Amino acid sequence: MAEVKMWWDKNKKLKPTAPPPPPTVTWRPEGEEDPAASLAAARPEFGEHGGVNLSIENSITFTVMEAEMMRKMFEGELGLEQDFFIYSRHFNPTVMALGRAMAALEGTEAAYCTSSGMAAVSSVLLQLVSSGGHIVASRTLYGGTHALLSHFLPRVCNITTSFVDVKDHAMVRDAMVKGKTKVLYFETVANPTLTVANVPELSRMAHEKGVTVVVDNTFSPMIISPTRLGADVVVHSCSKFISGGADIIAGAVCGSKKLVNSMMDLHQGTLMLLGPTMNAKVASELSQRVPHLALRMKEHSHRALVFAQRMKNLGLKVIYPGLKDHPDHHLLSSIANKDYGYGGVLCIDMGTEERANRLMNLLQNHTHFGLLAVSLGYFETLMSCSGSSTSSEMNVEEKELAGISPGLIRMSVGYVGTLEQKWSQLEKALLKLNI
Repeated sequence: MAEVKMWWDKNKKLKPTAPPPPPTVTWRPEGEEDPAASLAAARPEFGEHGGVNLSIENSITFTVMEAEMMRKMFEGELGLEQDFFIYSRHFNPTVMALGRAMAALEGTEAAYCTSSGMAAVSSVLLQLVSSGGHIVASRTLYGGTHALLSHFLPRVCNITTSFVDVKDHAMVRDAMVKGKTKVLYFETVANPTLTVANVPELSRMAHEKGVTVVVDNTFSPMIISPTRLGADVVVHSCSKFISGGADIIAGAVCGSKKLVNSMMDLHQGTLMLLGPTMNAKVASELSQRVPHLALRMKEHSHRALVFAQRMKNLGLKVIYPGLKDHPDHHLLSSIANKDYGYGGVLCIDMGTEERANRLMNLLQNHTHFGLLAVSLGYFETLMSCSGSSTSSEMNVEEKELAGISPGLIRMSVGYVGTLEQKWSQLEKALLKLNI
């Protein structure tokens, strides 16, 4: 790794001609396959006066010293490489710094941070697929993404989607039509069923047919690195584990420099023209949370595994890829980054929505184990019945095909309190329900 150059003199004052921040590209250092190591090896971002925290660039517009410079900036002669900014809907220094961290996290050349996870998903798909194009997607997806693919894109953009079981590789291969299918889209760990995608094999099949692989890695940051396994693009809802505080809406697109530049094209770029811009204050907040994401993911995963094993021993139908009898346990073990566990989300299938609701009511209102709320990645445990909440955009048949039963509880396991304290609260609720 190159030596880090400090940009201030011995008196801690910025030099008049301080070097500009680098462009959006962030290469993963050779040999740095662990995401935490990549983040640590990435160039640090200092504050304006040498502060240890990144400065927040609140401005939406930026001055030029001479009138002729503005023409050169709009013509592309002057740009980010020379530390020239025009307008924060295009690029903002604080948001760019977070983008460099996200690129290091995912091991991609570049990343662009957006106002939400759905903004990231929709911007990527609309950039890669034109009117009349075709997408192959997993039938088990976040409900909002499923609605985008099944309803919005066909109506507004004449883009169609074939939904497949990503575990059935022959089905996936047959659904992709060379020359017509532009994107294969799936989640590394599916929401909410927790099936695990074979990223290397799916990527290989897609690339044989000239198809771009876009992967949603929201459920498994740090745990899985999709581009290292062959995927082309990674999208995130940073509102979840990356934020960790249930107080920020944000997203990210991680991919090649060519892709990100195309999405920022003045005439054809979805990020440029649709305006899913991240606020600089949000970027600053997230920049201070990414460094301890590894520690948080390890604790989420550890507690989820312990609770899953203990509930399984009590006879509950628990779905968690960390359990050895989970059908994807060996697959996840083979593709996961070492030491981050199997994820912070588990599912309990109570059979019926009524029984699921009874258990969740007890867990929130009697034993105070967790909160009845959607989303995930929070430091408190969050619970919801997926079929009637985050997957409610899907009809009954679509839910059945996706494996979402009426009584499926999705539980994002938090880390507040001691593990034994929280287990006692969970166990009391289960006993009261006569499990």
